[in-house]
Amino acid sequence: MVESPLSVKLASRREKTPLLTRAITLGALFQRPMTLGVRGLVIDAESRVLLVRHTYVPGYYLPGGGVERGETLEQALTRELAEEGNITIEGAPLLHGVYLNRRVSRRDHVALFFVRDFTQSEPHTPDYEIAEARFFALDELPAETTSATRARLDEALNGAPISPYW
Repeated sequence: MVESPLSVKLASRREKTPLLTRAITLGALFQRPMTLGVRGLVIDAESRVLLVRHTYVPGYYLPGGGVERGETLEQALTRELAEEGNITIEGAPLLHGVYLNRRVSRRDHVALFFVRDFTQSEPHTPDYEIAEARFFALDELPAETTSATRARLDEALNGAPISPYW
């Protein structure tokens, strides 16, 4: 059977597509690099929220961090909560929103998850990264709680309008 010129051309294009796709993707990394992070809104049975205080920046934050290459959002959240608060997620975390963190850069995004079903093996011991990690009553948040953390708590727990920005 003789192949038509069109079928030969289409077959050649299909063979080149994976290479072309990889080249476009690689080029996009340099033109539009983006960072992605996760934060956990961890609420205990007493309606207290887990906050962390880092050793390298002032203020109290929701626990979380960057998503590593090859990691899903939930895997990153699971890792970060274990590292920063000795938290093991038991049930599925609920995605609350994805925010542009323009205070960091025009390319930084943060996914915020609700975590209500978890265990804590023990309180976190201070280390080189986390000076303190503990649960706070919502009406007794530390004065140094960041404005972004307060805004996310207000959105998630008090029904404030959800901002697209962290």
